[in-house]
Amino acid sequence: MSRRLALALPLVFALAACGGGGDRPRELAASQITTIGVNSYLWRASLETLSFMPLLQTDSNGGVIVTDWYVNPNTPNERMKVTVTILDQDLRADALRVAALREVNQNGQWVAAPVQAATVQKLEDIILTRARDMRRGAVVG
Repeated sequence: MSRRLALALPLVFALAACGGGGDRPRELAASQITTIGVNSYLWRASLETLSFMPLLQTDSNGGVIVTDWYVNPNTPNERMKVTVTILDQDLRADALRVAALREVNQNGQWVAAPVQAATVQKLEDIILTRARDMRRGAVVG
């Protein structure tokens, strides 16, 4: 009997050390476990989504990503520049703002052109979907 007690005693102490917690939060929100100032899933999803464009500025504490001008090889007379701003530490649709600039080449000069609202909306949707997928993967895995 004392041998069983000797084997069980360390297990009891180990389990007792895991319990309690009193005033500590039981589970930290996934977005709070980060060393950056904004939601880490939105940040990573934004970087992945814009990875094909050259980056001009990234500020993870302020949540700002600015790309340089990107010319799609299929449309060489048009270029785009994108700014993504992450406004919160929570993974919410209103925590993300995307702005885009578009220029077209007319007679050797780049001239400002309108950006379709659907373009900006599509970028936001892609980033949000990717961020949610990342979060789901982290929770399940």
